[in-house]
Amino acid sequence: MTIRVLLADDQALLRSAFRVLVDSEPDMEVVGEASDGAEAVRLAREERADVVLMDIRMPGTDGLAATCMISADPELAGVRVVILTTFEVDDYVVQSLRAGASGFLGKGSEPGEMLNAIRIAAGGEALLSPVATKGLIARFLAQEGTSEADRDPARAERLDSLTVREREVLVQVAGGHSNDEIAERLEVSPLTVKTHVNRAMAKLGARDRAQLVVTAYESGLVRPRVD
Repeated sequence: MTIRVLLADDQALLRSAFRVLVDSEPDMEVVGEASDGAEAVRLAREERADVVLMDIRMPGTDGLAATCMISADPELAGVRVVILTTFEVDDYVVQSLRAGASGFLGKGSEPGEMLNAIRIAAGGEALLSPVATKGLIARFLAQEGTSEADRDPARAERLDSLTVREREVLVQVAGGHSNDEIAERLEVSPLTVKTHVNRAMAKLGARDRAQLVVTAYESGLVRPRVD
């Protein structure tokens, strides 16, 4: 299957560069370009996009608002949003993850990293890297406070629906580990890990692994660490 990619950035030059990169791959194609968030939401629906590369700061409707609208629309449940950022300490990044983004990627990333991120997001298999992703999430959440009073009790209660093994897998997912890595750590098969991840997502109402990670931090199951 060809991955249908939508580019949302107010800089035409960047969109052109991303289009050349994406269209050079045999398994993906650019199906539209948007210069603001409202246009991105409209095109995501009209063009049946699989992945949206979304700039966070755009005039009018920004990337954060657009991500919220996409994640809240049942008709766009299959759309994955990858936030493009300069990796600055920006509260919008975590807000975007909470809103339903699958992860984020630096605009200065290598071409191969961006293409890999698109494939990972389309497959819904892993929280997007580079490695800085989990560190940034931890840093932002740590800045907000991690005391018992600051944790979300509703999220913590929902964890009660998980089995012991599902909680163990969730901790590993929050650590940024892939299914294969988790399987090796827990001495089970990758298919078993995938099953536990899917069940945890269903029970916690998470769209993908990125939201599982945020839930793990906000519920207090995993404590943010800033190295």
